[in-house]
Amino acid sequence: MIEKLAIIAGSGDYPRLLVEGAHRAGVRTVDVMAIKGSTSRQTAAAADHVRWWTLRESVASLRRLASEGYDGVIMAGQISPMSLFRGGFDREIQKWLDELKVKTAHTIFGKLIEKIEAMGLKVLPASLFMDEAMPGVGPLTARDLTEQEKIDLEHAKQVVHDVGLHDVGQTVMVRDGMVLAVEAFEGTNAAIKRGGKLSRGGGSVVYKAAREGHDFRFDIPVIGLKTLKTMRKAGATALGFQAGRQIVLQKDAVLAYANKHSIAIVGVDSGLAPAPLRP
Repeated sequence: MIEKLAIIAGSGDYPRLLVEGAHRAGVRTVDVMAIKGSTSRQTAAAADHVRWWTLRESVASLRRLASEGYDGVIMAGQISPMSLFRGGFDREIQKWLDELKVKTAHTIFGKLIEKIEAMGLKVLPASLFMDEAMPGVGPLTARDLTEQEKIDLEHAKQVVHDVGLHDVGQTVMVRDGMVLAVEAFEGTNAAIKRGGKLSRGGGSVVYKAAREGHDFRFDIPVIGLKTLKTMRKAGATALGFQAGRQIVLQKDAVLAYANKHSIAIVGVDSGLAPAPLRP
């Protein structure tokens, strides 16, 4: 059992829920490395101890963390891969990234994890202790999928699987059998907005999934209220996700919004292993 856990916390509500979940699971000490300008005050308040740092002092902060006897470290919350190319991180990290011939979310964060573990820190799956935010198979909303939405969702599921083999993105938007958008480096919400420009009259389906062989130490697919609001503006009427492999933030608010606007949300059996919830 983990007794002393460190969380490198990005933005959003996810890191706070992780801190609370770890405490409920019996982790004695849960400390947060909070990034100035990103980590919320709510996340910092939930931790036993908090240390504020900037991206420009990343390596020095990680080396200090490695000397403090943690059983493991978890990376949680949004830290956009794009920030790595905008001069936000220190020079040593930039040097690490220059070693990469292919730059995707998996190669970028995979390189960071490799370097972090070389310092003596064990990086744990970001899905740990997130039991309450990881739904299973079946509809979560009052409305289930229509027959056309089921057809489109099945098509989107296959497309996501195929592009996932090349680490292109996690999200696909489909309407009447036509692929309107495939997520690239811009992220889920931007992809949905792009697809919405082609979805005249609405009725499209969004599917989001972790690829086969996904490394759950980083970049776990997450949906939240912002996802649903973006979908509604883009004319999407249904959302599918991999059961047991995706985090739903603000679940009560998400379902209330979806039911109010007749958006169907359904967990799909992917046939893949679920994300780990305990070490």
